[in-house]
Amino acid sequence: MPSTSPSTTAPTTATVLPDRAAPGPALTSPHAYDAGLLLLRLALGLTMAAHGSQKLFGWFGGGGLDGTGQFFTMSGYPAGDAMAVVAGLTETFGGLALAAGLLTPLAAAAILGTMVNALAVTWGGGFFAPKGSEYELLLTAGAAALALTGPGRYAVDRFLPVLRAHRLAYGAAAVVVGLVTAGVILLLRK
Repeated sequence: MPSTSPSTTAPTTATVLPDRAAPGPALTSPHAYDAGLLLLRLALGLTMAAHGSQKLFGWFGGGGLDGTGQFFTMSGYPAGDAMAVVAGLTETFGGLALAAGLLTPLAAAAILGTMVNALAVTWGGGFFAPKGSEYELLLTAGAAALALTGPGRYAVDRFLPVLRAHRLAYGAAAVVVGLVTAGVILLLRK
């Protein structure tokens, strides 16, 4: 028959200690996170910079300003040539800044806003390529994730006093700015 008296033996469940107080080697190196964020920033940022240079200069098989302007006009945006310049500059400089980790929340907001508009254009074609929106959705989510997490240690932002320590509030504000800007541009679309 089990005893109802208090036990004098130690509890069988282990106490979970915070990572800083845990004995033994750390399970995950903070440098692993920083290296992963660097890789994500480089892939996303350089991809967007290449897309921007397609629009601005016609590089990498792009349409240049004339072809991109016609596409924007055909997609229902007013002043297609002006929109091509704005999208090209936003993608090129936002992408390069994101790759370098320079003003990361704002660079991510620029890409987020551009990609929300790209999603609006491709949305009716299903999810999968060639006419779907999977690619645009992935780039949009990546930009939002980088805005929220910050650039990591291997970034120019580490040398800027205000952005040295990334705050979730900076990232959340950047996501809001990107979404609001995208919404304003979408309101102009026919």
